Amino acid sequence: MEGGLFAPKRISLGNFAMDSLNSDLSKNQLYAVRMMHTLLQSDLTRARLLEKLTGSTQTMARLISMLDWSSRHHCTAIRLYAAKVTAELAKNLRVGTVPGTLQLVSTLLDADGKPKRGHPLLDADGDQDHFVDILDRQDKKHDIAGDQEPIEDTDNLMETPTRSTHINDQRYIPRILHRILAYWSIPKEQPLTNDDLLPALGMSIIYSLAGCDQNNCAKIDKVTDLIPKIIGFTSFRSAMVNSEAQQKVLLKSSLKVLQRLTRIDGEIAIKLRYKISKHPFLLRNLAEILGDSNSNQELRRLVAGILRNLAIDGDTRQEIGQMKMLITGLMKAFLDSNGSFSSDVDCLLPKIARQALVMLSSENPHNCFVMLKEPDFIHKLKNMILIHDDKYIYVAASLLRNMCLHAQYELTESDLKELSHTLQEVLERTMDAEGAELEILIGLSSQICKLIPEEFSQELEHGQMKRRFIKRLVDALNANMKPNPHCPGIRRVILEQCIYMMECNSCYANCFNEFRMMDAVSMVEETPSRAEKYMFFLGDMGFMECNTPLSALVERAKELMSRQWLHAINSAN
Repeated sequence: MEGGLFAPKRISLGNFAMDSLNSDLSKNQLYAVRMMHTLLQSDLTRARLLEKLTGSTQTMARLISMLDWSSRHHCTAIRLYAAKVTAELAKNLRVGTVPGTLQLVSTLLDADGKPKRGHPLLDADGDQDHFVDILDRQDKKHDIAGDQEPIEDTDNLMETPTRSTHINDQRYIPRILHRILAYWSIPKEQPLTNDDLLPALGMSIIYSLAGCDQNNCAKIDKVTDLIPKIIGFTSFRSAMVNSEAQQKVLLKSSLKVLQRLTRIDGEIAIKLRYKISKHPFLLRNLAEILGDSNSNQELRRLVAGILRNLAIDGDTRQEIGQMKMLITGLMKAFLDSNGSFSSDVDCLLPKIARQALVMLSSENPHNCFVMLKEPDFIHKLKNMILIHDDKYIYVAASLLRNMCLHAQYELTESDLKELSHTLQEVLERTMDAEGAELEILIGLSSQICKLIPEEFSQELEHGQMKRRFIKRLVDALNANMKPNPHCPGIRRVILEQCIYMMECNSCYANCFNEFRMMDAVSMVEETPSRAEKYMFFLGDMGFMECNTPLSALVERAKELMSRQWLHAINSAN
């Protein structure tokens, strides 16, 4: 192994694995994919191998083609390790590089031991060709026999000296590998786990592809039956022959993929959310997971994230609300059993559940009515605002605003009193808040002003807040002349606040005129933006279009200020 005239050249084991992958012998192919997987586990060799693989379209195509192998020697093991290697590559893979990639990945989701079931009125016993059945059974026996052939251990391979970068006689590869093992000491590969189930690996690949490139998402949308296959794993009572632990792995894998696919930006996201939301069994499956006390926090968090993302669409919001189990499950995740705040160590579940409830209550009176059936709901939201914790206050303020906006006639006298108790905290926070937080707070204060104008005026006067608050509104309007996707409605809520204040007490117009609000409103009139038609954005796409045009609010605000200005002039004369 040392120097000399005929000393072997040192080559990368990555190249050795890539050469072996193109072998005609299944043993060598198995050595290759296992070797690649081992190299990908080490930081020392991972980056180098990924660079080599992504730079060789031929090798990539060969590797990905193995995802559908089902009638060759050692096919199960080769397919498994090819899937594990592809799962690593998928984090930076554009599927256009290898045509048909997603179709092959989709076949991994069929390898779940799920028996084919049909309808007794639609199935025909004679539809299956008896000759095909015989061939299938023979192929399976052939595969089993091939898989039982002895295979040399190639788990501990890194880099080796060999005669050349090309192995001329592929039959000598096992012998060469024995020499490699004698020369190198590499830790053995970890044993397989439930995460190595082929459907789980397939969904891991899809998850990574969806996060890598928008074009990948467009390809995912076009693969026949891929979305239904993924959703099929969200069922607790599936027909799989896997163990309970394996089913939980597949359930988690499917939920992770669905959350990512429903969260992406752009026009393709609308198509994917629509396709996912229209699956006839999805919402029921999600309700079971959310309502199952045995479901762990992570599964319920993923469900809450999917519901939050799907609720972007108005029709889907309504459909989710019709299944009250979903809103009830989110409410329980949001509030603890005592009706106060969630104290779970994993704070992500209550956080995402809160976000989902805000989305579901937006522009949807029915869902607001359902939430109000929670005992003392307004009281609980009020307490969240008063505890001075940013994790709660802005979501609670958003929910309170939606209750005021869409379910005002369902609010009791007690509820309105609870609202008044939030005023001081809300008004004080507007003094320092910016961006989306400021939009949320003014959105709530404007609705409180509209519902209980006398209490609002009293708080401004008694707390000596009037001039400070009005100046803050004018300054905020001037500071937000350029539309921002993070707070597209901030000018809208400021104008609504001004209008409701002047409608409840015309004297406020004098103070607005003093701080030159008319100039700020005129600037809004001169700088309209299409972005302000929407409540929020995902990427460059706006959602939840507002009913009242911004121009109508500008006109009303100017009318109220002008009327009071003319009244003051007439009174002076």
